Amino acid sequence: MQMPDMDSIAEETGRHQKYERLIAKAKEVAQMRTVVAHPCDESSLRGAVEAAEVGLMRPILVGPEDKVRAVAKSHDLDISSLELVDTAHSDAAAAKAVEIIREGGADLLMKGSLHTDELMRAVTSSATGLRTARRISHVFVMDVPHYSETLFITDAAINIAPDLDAKRDIIQNAIDLFTQIGLGEPRVAILSAVETVTSKIPSTIDAAALCKMAERGQITGGILDGPLAFDNAIDPEAARIKGIKSAVAGRAQILVVPNLEAGNMLAKNLTFLARADAAGIVLGARVPIILTSRADSVRARLASCAVAVLLGDARRRTAPIQGG
Repeated sequence: MQMPDMDSIAEETGRHQKYERLIAKAKEVAQMRTVVAHPCDESSLRGAVEAAEVGLMRPILVGPEDKVRAVAKSHDLDISSLELVDTAHSDAAAAKAVEIIREGGADLLMKGSLHTDELMRAVTSSATGLRTARRISHVFVMDVPHYSETLFITDAAINIAPDLDAKRDIIQNAIDLFTQIGLGEPRVAILSAVETVTSKIPSTIDAAALCKMAERGQITGGILDGPLAFDNAIDPEAARIKGIKSAVAGRAQILVVPNLEAGNMLAKNLTFLARADAAGIVLGARVPIILTSRADSVRARLASCAVAVLLGDARRRTAPIQGG
């Protein structure tokens, strides 16, 4: 009989330690009412059901009732205890989900099987959406094997080519998430291809300006450095060889990418080559928005929910008391 590979077992057990800590912490919070927009495939519906089963949230399913029940039946998912709001199609589901949030009927929003753009159109509607004064942005919360920190990558899903003002909001959103879910003061690396400022690479100029903005109080709550190349942002030896001395270099916890293409490739590189898990959350709206993918593992889906729950709870505890 072949004996199990104990090194492999130990590695697999340790892979999710960062996520497990987040999930365990979120379970201590009162369950959040979560609107799930158009959960009409196995992945999105299973994600909502699993989150409910482990005590992270109370899902409100919004979508065509016949489709949702058919998916539940075909994949043996028990939704009998979950509220289900019938809508005609995915556009209507997105609009209704946002309406429920606006009316105070839920604390979180979760993407189902509709396209991200479809959901975000409802979220960003100037008349009926969930916009705030802050730019909406996305953060991948990554559990990377062999990297000691929980790694945030932003923005790899919403803002295609952000300008300086947009990058300021993207960074502040990520810092606020990091601090509010209880991870402390983050070390923020603003990435480019090189670690020196040059007019030939505009992202290095943005990085330098963003660091100065942090010095002047326009970005708060984190320690910023940039421009930094990816290697000297996350590897102490690479930073030492380049002679970079800072509190961030080699020890970054938030990686701010120059544009969506770079961020998307970086996150997927870590996922498929380094076997990282990537939880996803959208920030800057009235409520946290959970984005999951069909390719996500169960643990990544639960981690996305956990991060949103922790953020929602932090906002609820710090919200001003209404009335007198």
